[in-house]
Amino acid sequence: MHLYVHVPFCARRCSYCDFAIAVRREVPSAAFTEAILAEWARWRADARLEVTPALSTVYFGGGTPSRLDPSELSRLIDAFVGNRPLLAGAEVTLEANPEDVTADSATGWRRAGVNRVSLGVQSFDPAVLAWMHRTHTADQVGPAVARLRDAGITNISLDLIYGLPIHLGRDWSRDLDAAVALEPAHLSLYALTVEPATPLSRWIDRGSATAAGDELQASEFLLAHERLTGAGFAHYEVSNYALPGREAVHNRAYWARRPYLGLGPSAHSALGARRWWNVREWEGWRQMVSAGGSPVAGEERLDQDKVVLEDLYLGLRTSQGVPLTAVPAAIRAAWLGQGWARESGERLQLLPEGWLRLDALVVQASAT
Repeated sequence: MHLYVHVPFCARRCSYCDFAIAVRREVPSAAFTEAILAEWARWRADARLEVTPALSTVYFGGGTPSRLDPSELSRLIDAFVGNRPLLAGAEVTLEANPEDVTADSATGWRRAGVNRVSLGVQSFDPAVLAWMHRTHTADQVGPAVARLRDAGITNISLDLIYGLPIHLGRDWSRDLDAAVALEPAHLSLYALTVEPATPLSRWIDRGSATAAGDELQASEFLLAHERLTGAGFAHYEVSNYALPGREAVHNRAYWARRPYLGLGPSAHSALGARRWWNVREWEGWRQMVSAGGSPVAGEERLDQDKVVLEDLYLGLRTSQGVPLTAVPAAIRAAWLGQGWARESGERLQLLPEGWLRLDALVVQASAT
């Protein structure tokens, strides 16, 4: 079992963000902990989870989990492992913003059991960070990484966003160089997407911003692949790069369709073909679990066709690929001829040019 905890609190909503967050000047850490523990207690008694007696990973995502009081983070981890032991050497990840990483907070996280931090950098360009509504500065990133290492957290991942509007004049090559210079163990790179009801969407609607074209996004994706693989990182999933042995264990569980339980507002869970998800908003979720009720907002069971489609999509987005038999021979031959994929033993693996077309290729392969 892999455990995900959604911490919704943020100091400000980023211009591109449509996640389930709650903007708070003061984070109600204790109230959040109590609500999570109430939800956790409900699931501990659920017979469906008895087949997974131990936790393989714990992941605190958000939102901005680094805004939680470290003592409350420690309470949560202690409660989880008190009921479901962690496997030896299990990965415990905390998403953090650079401005939240102080010597005291990093030490508190490490003492709580965190051994991996995913740092939301996004860019090293001050003007870009301001446009994104980020609450940290570029100058805070390097010291944050150093403080994490001083506290004993060496498994550090950096997040970057590419494909930004061209009018920003962002130097993607420079951002890649700055990230590599910090010697992280892992990098996650995400293409900027325009989501409805975000500040970015409104800017585009009124003409004050223009979304980057497919050509720019593709060129930046391929440049990152060249630069990072040249620096020793393996491009092991469409958006993720890692040094040897530093792949994200928790995220790989999603792509392999391992069972995972999500706690907190908007969190999703999966067990076999079952899927369920929580009420999205913090206050609604909190009131439900505090009253002893279930916060589950909906659920579904995948039929066999959907399971096959999910296996195809999740497999093709990783460097391991899928069995050759998962893609019809004629389509497979076309992908090979276009340089979008390669065969490795009995596996079909997409190449970077194929990953650029991932959604379309999955539709193509599943249409027959």
